[in-house]
Amino acid sequence: MPVDRRSDAAVHIALALALVAALIASACLGAFTFTPARIASYVAQSAGWIPAREADALGRSVFFQLRLPRVLLAALTGAVLGVSGTLMQGLFRNPIVEPGLAGTSAGAALGASLIFVLGGGAGALAFSAPLGAFAVPVLAFTGAFGATILVYRISSSFGKVNVFTLLLAGIAVNAVCGAGTGFLSYVARDPQARNITFWSLGTFTTADWRGVALVGVCFVVCFTIALGYAKPLNALMLGEDEAAYLGTDPRRLIARLLVVNTVMVAATTAMVGVIAFVGLVVPHVLRMMRSSSYSFLLPGSALLGATMMVVVDIVAREVIPPAELPIGIITAVIGAPVFLWILLREQRKGSPAYYG
Repeated sequence: MPVDRRSDAAVHIALALALVAALIASACLGAFTFTPARIASYVAQSAGWIPAREADALGRSVFFQLRLPRVLLAALTGAVLGVSGTLMQGLFRNPIVEPGLAGTSAGAALGASLIFVLGGGAGALAFSAPLGAFAVPVLAFTGAFGATILVYRISSSFGKVNVFTLLLAGIAVNAVCGAGTGFLSYVARDPQARNITFWSLGTFTTADWRGVALVGVCFVVCFTIALGYAKPLNALMLGEDEAAYLGTDPRRLIARLLVVNTVMVAATTAMVGVIAFVGLVVPHVLRMMRSSSYSFLLPGSALLGATMMVVVDIVAREVIPPAELPIGIITAVIGAPVFLWILLREQRKGSPAYYG
């Protein structure tokens, strides 16, 4: 067992180094190009270690107000989606589940769209005013949680999480949420419609320190809670009855982690929109790399998801400069073939309809 832990730690260290390299590359590249030496100079000037230079004022402002929040938000988003995919695959005991397929992201987008379109209307959403800046995250959470619970209830109606029922339920819930979001986009005025379009494609162009703080706090709290359930998740892989024999209450575990997962995804979707397939790809790469143990998968999925999203953001900025590709388009182009490959592989293996 100590050897396994050392091996897990070695993989985590390698992933952390890859993330650091991706963060540095992302901070340097873009419409404004920065060298690592210039970035170090800006940091030193802002910290008061060296005198601030007037000639660096514009570059320093661009770096700290635009580039750095975007880089950090991209990393946090990837970490959230990677951990979310890992949790959902464990809770549903199914290898093809991720927030986009289970309706979580679409439900969050629908909830946020309600605020964009109806929140300012007289009496339409009267409770949105007291919530203030938290109205969008709260409605996003409500929509995400409702959609996820509905998919889970339908797919587990016969005691096991059936893959085909799960897919059909996810498609149906996504379609309903998408129809609701589309209707709101249709009746919205131009600024509201642009906000909804932003949701449906996913982008980091509006990243700011408020978004970094919200997503960061939600991720740190939720990830810490989820990490404490690594052993019960390993037991749940054997099935709900077997997990109960090992001292785990499956229904309480699923309810708690669904809330934890939905909080992360809703807060992230509130800031960057709907980004699919990251939560599907990351856990499978880690399982092929090393292990299916959740004590390995949860930290690994945070690191690999963050690295993947930072790299995707670099691609989005560099493919067609000075314009940018929406993040969701790139992740869909990468993730959809991987999803089909996973389905075909599971079918060839003759694997059961449930995970574990």
